[in-house]
Amino acid sequence: MKTILITGVAGFIGSNLAKRLIEEGYNVIGIDNLSSGVREQVPKEVLFFEGDIRETYFFPLVRGVDCIFHLAAKNCINDCQLNPKDTFDINIMGTQNVLQAAKIHKVRKFIYAESSAVYEGSEIYPTPEWEFKPQSFYALSKASGKMLIDGYARYYNINTTSLRYFCVYGPYQDYRRSIPPLFSSFIIKLLKGQTPIIYGDGSKRRDFIYVDDINDFHIQCIENSQTDGKTFNLGSGRNYSVTEILNIISKQMGKEDIIPYYKDDLPGETFQNLADITEAMQIGWYPKTSLEDGLQQSIQYISKQIQEQEI
Repeated sequence: MKTILITGVAGFIGSNLAKRLIEEGYNVIGIDNLSSGVREQVPKEVLFFEGDIRETYFFPLVRGVDCIFHLAAKNCINDCQLNPKDTFDINIMGTQNVLQAAKIHKVRKFIYAESSAVYEGSEIYPTPEWEFKPQSFYALSKASGKMLIDGYARYYNINTTSLRYFCVYGPYQDYRRSIPPLFSSFIIKLLKGQTPIIYGDGSKRRDFIYVDDINDFHIQCIENSQTDGKTFNLGSGRNYSVTEILNIISKQMGKEDIIPYYKDDLPGETFQNLADITEAMQIGWYPKTSLEDGLQQSIQYISKQIQEQEI
């Protein structure tokens, strides 16, 4: 059995990935400092270590690891804009530290969670992987991390894959952030009978992809050599406006009479994103989950959390 290490294992994507890897028969080691992750989301089969990726005390855990999924990051764009120092420290120096651990222990594969935020300044839609126009502090930090990845691959012969996630959603989404992700924010407000908040006029468009589809590609990264040394967009190849999303969620929840409250747009956010997923599809991957089905799963999950009074 292969042993996989996940940084940021208690986060949204990390906890879903850990669950999928356990189901597929992998051994999983997880690291998270729990600054935003939720310990209860980590499957009990995971060898869990509470720690910070900027330290070196986790290095012994990397011995014998086949692949690292480096997901740990400061990733709320608004928070990153307010605190660039921490953003660069965690997302750049933390990444370098994990790379160094991979180098020392000769890890076979290093899979880096980059971000579609590196396309913020682009006007090409759908956006291909060769485009590169980061704008926000968050995007700049992830782009810098990618350059570190490329450097370690070049000079230390580390096998890498970089993943540019678009707007991933589904169960375990990090709804406890200061400004929750769009789907979580709408669902929580509607479940509580409160007014949903839209930042801007609702016309911003996003490409949403369900977390199970992302995990299908994660398995490809471990097992398929066609992913080696490459960068992939992971989105659905279709985008929706914020208003369209609220209308779909409201209809599914039977709350179509609730009118949103509009606030000033958030700083650092791009108007539109849309993934060109040609590269990923060429190695046999494609999104399987419809937006409606994925949203229903998200609604069921958050409803359960509210019933258990965790929100």
